Amino acid sequence: MSTTNLFKDFDPVSAKEWKQKIQFDLKGADYNETLVWESPEGIKVKPFYHSDDEMKPIQVKKTSGWHIGKSIYAGNAVLANKNGLEALENGAESLIFVIPSTEVKVEELLKDINTKETAIYFELQFLSSAYIKDLLNFVGDAKENIYLNVDIVGNLARSGNWFHNLEKDHEELKTILDLDAKNTIGIDVSLYQNAGANMVQQLGYALAHTNEYLNEIKSNFEKPIEITFKVSVGTNYFFEIAKLRALRILWSALAKEYGVSESCHIIAVPTRRNKTLYDYNTNMLRTTTESMAAVLGGANMVYNMPYDAIYHKENDFGNRIAINQLLLLKNESYFDKIDNAADGAYYIEALTERLANKGLELFKSIEKGGGFLKQLKAHTIQKKIKESAQKEQVAFKAGKEVLVGTNKFLNESDKMKDDLELYPFVKTNARKTLLEPIIERRLAEDVEQNRLKDE
Repeated sequence: MSTTNLFKDFDPVSAKEWKQKIQFDLKGADYNETLVWESPEGIKVKPFYHSDDEMKPIQVKKTSGWHIGKSIYAGNAVLANKNGLEALENGAESLIFVIPSTEVKVEELLKDINTKETAIYFELQFLSSAYIKDLLNFVGDAKENIYLNVDIVGNLARSGNWFHNLEKDHEELKTILDLDAKNTIGIDVSLYQNAGANMVQQLGYALAHTNEYLNEIKSNFEKPIEITFKVSVGTNYFFEIAKLRALRILWSALAKEYGVSESCHIIAVPTRRNKTLYDYNTNMLRTTTESMAAVLGGANMVYNMPYDAIYHKENDFGNRIAINQLLLLKNESYFDKIDNAADGAYYIEALTERLANKGLELFKSIEKGGGFLKQLKAHTIQKKIKESAQKEQVAFKAGKEVLVGTNKFLNESDKMKDDLELYPFVKTNARKTLLEPIIERRLAEDVEQNRLKDE
């Protein structure tokens, strides 16, 4: 290979010189008004970034590769086991089982699945220390590969109620933490993103949410503990890469204060917020971009959502395409060959620093106001997310936030009424709650409902 320095005859160009050249080419137009834009998080984005910019080197904990996951609803243990084995044959490397009740038998669910080689994630829609104890006993030596994702605070935020009540939930949590498991706590950050929170809010709430557990379980720190974050990823590509990197930095800073492990485990999934009913094939483009951002941001495991998930029941074609997208990224685009590929990119480094700093400021503000639970019960968190979601909704209606096929470049002949197998909108279920739940809602729902009426 030639060692010739191709650039030795060229003088380096400073940031000042670049800016002068840009201003000359603008022919009198204002540099800031024309080229600098501001994100919903209040971050001003410049047209270029340079080594002359005063940026401290950012150390992000490295991840050793990423796994392809598949989420499976386990209402029927035998069927879920069959679907899991098929997913592993089709290229999935990890499985996420969503379990609705204690009636689901673990031995049937995990039959013939090699849990020593396959990471298994659980999303339990109930809280039972006895069930988790039986689960851990069944997997035996494979506990390192089991992620329980217990999140009583997340359930309160999502449903408006504790699983049982405040006292019983915390008793159950303590019992579970005393069991022989490393990967117990899971923080569901995806709820905030899908409800309309901006990235700074997602980071600040993730940290404050986690801090509720760290305050609660100080006495358990003699045992190793690793926090799992579930994050939804949107299509603001570079910002989403930076968001995941900022999350690791913030967790590392918080963990250091408590003297616990600074490593964390991130599972990422494309957001539902920007998915559309009409021109649904564009959902494949969105999920591909979002999965790429998740990988480059340093997620440990990425699982995809089928392009038709909002209106079709589970089907082989949708599931196959979803896994194939990740297989293409990993095996044909070589996204598994380099760890921390985003390191050193001036733009991403700058975004990471800004998001981390703003996220930390919000976290401190929440703690100063009494903590996450107190602000959740006072409906402050819900109010802030609603305000952010409303700003995004206004931008969508004005055409500034574009969803192709929905508010731009519409195909008027596209009909969907006869293809709906699932209800694709927010469902209302009147019930008594302790506090106002945080509701996930897609941007396009109002537009789609009006189009369906006109078909």
